[in-house]
Amino acid sequence: MDTPADFRHEPVLLNEVLELLHLRPGAYVVDGTVGGGGHSFHILEATAPDGHLLGLDRDKRALDAAAQRLSPFGERVSLRQANFSEIGTVLEQEGIAGCDAVLLDLGVSSHQLDSAGRGFSFQHDAPLDMRMNQSEGITAQEVVNEYSPTELVRIFREYGEERWAKRIARRIEQVRSATPLHTTLELAELIRSAVPKGKQPQRIHPATRVFQALRIYVNDELGHLKTGLEKGLEALNPGGVLAVISFHSLEDRIVKQFFRAQARTCECPPRLPVCVCGKEARVKVLTRRGLRAKEEETRTNPRARSAILRGAEKLEQREKE
Repeated sequence: MDTPADFRHEPVLLNEVLELLHLRPGAYVVDGTVGGGGHSFHILEATAPDGHLLGLDRDKRALDAAAQRLSPFGERVSLRQANFSEIGTVLEQEGIAGCDAVLLDLGVSSHQLDSAGRGFSFQHDAPLDMRMNQSEGITAQEVVNEYSPTELVRIFREYGEERWAKRIARRIEQVRSATPLHTTLELAELIRSAVPKGKQPQRIHPATRVFQALRIYVNDELGHLKTGLEKGLEALNPGGVLAVISFHSLEDRIVKQFFRAQARTCECPPRLPVCVCGKEARVKVLTRRGLRAKEEETRTNPRARSAILRGAEKLEQREKE
C-alpha cells in the first residue's frame, strides 16, 4: 500500500496561482483539491503568520500525505475528506462564514496515475476501479461490464470526445459476453484492437480518451465541478478570488462559461430600451484568455502542458431596496 511519502504532488502554475489569489497575512483559504499539499504549502507560507487553510480531498491517501507535508504549520491547517462541491457545508461545520480565496486543481494527481492499484492509468495492470474515493460509488469495471453499448457510446463521446466510440463499445460487448473485463491492460488492449490501425492517434495511446471518459463518469467530475464553482463563489467574501486549474477542454469550457455568466449584467430582452432586470455582475474575470504554464515549467513538469488557470474576483453586491 502507498504511504504518504509516496504521494507526489508537483503543483502546476504555482507562481501564477499565488499571484492570482491576492494572498495576504491572515487570509482564510480553501484548497478544494488539496492532493499532497503542493499548492497549500506555499499558500500557507504566503498567508503567514496567521492565515488558515482548509484542505479538502475525496482521496484519503491524499489527505494523509497533505497532513504530513503541512504538519509544520500546525493549527493553521484543517483537512477534511470531502468533495469540493461540499465547500459550503464544510465551512459551516467549521464555523466559518466566508473565505478569502478558493483554489480548485482539477483532474488526477501524478500519484493517482502512478499508483498501480487505482486503475486510473493503462501504464500499470490494475483492477478497473478509477474512484477518487474508493469507499463509495460505482467502479469503471462495473460500467464496462454492465452498461449497455448505447450508454457506453454516450459516455465515451460526451466525456472523452472519442471518435471511435461505437466500434469500442461494440468490441466491449463482444468480449464481455465471453469473459468480463477486469483490468486496465485488458481494456487498453481491447480499445487498441477496436480502433483502425491507420486511424490511431500518433501522440497518445488509443485508450487515452476512453480512460478519461470513464474516470470523469465514475467520479461525476463535471457535475461536481458545476456545483463546486457555484458553492465556491457563494463561500467567498467580497474581494475574494476563485481560481481553477483545468486539464482538458470539457473542464475548461465549464469554468470559462461560468465566469462569463457571473460577470454578465443586464439580461433584459434586446427590445427593451432600458434595463429593468437590475442584474449585477457577481464577479470580475481576472483571466480573459486563461493562463498557461511557461516553457520552463513544462520541461520539468510535463503535467503542466495542458493546464489552464482561470480566476475571478467576487464583487460586492448592492443592497436591494
